[in-house]
Amino acid sequence: MSPRERDTPARPPVSVAMATYNGSAYVAEQVGSVLAQLDVDDELVVVDDASRDDTVSVLRSIADDRLRLVESPVNRGYVATFEAALRACRHDLLLLADQDDVWPEGRVDAMTAALARTEVVAGNLLLLDSGRPLSSPFGAEGWALRAEDSTHHARNVGGVLAGMRPYYGCAMGLRRSSLDTALPFPPFLVESHDLWLALVGNLRGSMTHLEDVVVLRREHDSNETPNRPRGVVPALRSRLMLVRSILVIVARRGRQRVR
Repeated sequence: MSPRERDTPARPPVSVAMATYNGSAYVAEQVGSVLAQLDVDDELVVVDDASRDDTVSVLRSIADDRLRLVESPVNRGYVATFEAALRACRHDLLLLADQDDVWPEGRVDAMTAALARTEVVAGNLLLLDSGRPLSSPFGAEGWALRAEDSTHHARNVGGVLAGMRPYYGCAMGLRRSSLDTALPFPPFLVESHDLWLALVGNLRGSMTHLEDVVVLRREHDSNETPNRPRGVVPALRSRLMLVRSILVIVARRGRQRVR
């Protein structure tokens, strides 16, 4: 797939960070939807987490110089794999991608415009098969981020802890300048790297909520982000992990201010 031609002034180059694992069923469609929005100087960095299926073969068959494949020799889990993908990116504007969704037209332009004024951006999702919006963990329809909440950082942090902010990594982007707080992911962060990044953006005081739909999300049994409420014990364990995340981010920010 050749780079797209632009009628508007050139934007800064972007890096797309994607983690794959046993994703051969859908990854070609997703990669195609990503590359269709990338310019010649952009890149798609895919780190494969030691897939056991044909994912790597599918990726190798895509003849596009903007696609850079990194193969992990061992399975490390999706959080560590996303960190490796972010570290491998070369540009200042970083967009995250899952292996099994589809990017709607206009995503890259909308998110890079937001990153011109903020360090972290998060957009909204629709379900790919039905075109319906997400439902909240309590069943309410139309669960979405609102632009007016972008600067309500303390409220957003509370919303993360309460499970009431639909921050999905597949709908997020960040500037490289935020990585001094975001990376490395702490060892206890074995899930929810998206909520970690949302906490980083809000605790740095630089978050934008895009009301645009930036991902068509494919739901299936292997989604890493659960679609249904968890049991009490897993939910409490997750909240504890998020509290620890806040403490780590605040400590990192404190050290950065002292420098």
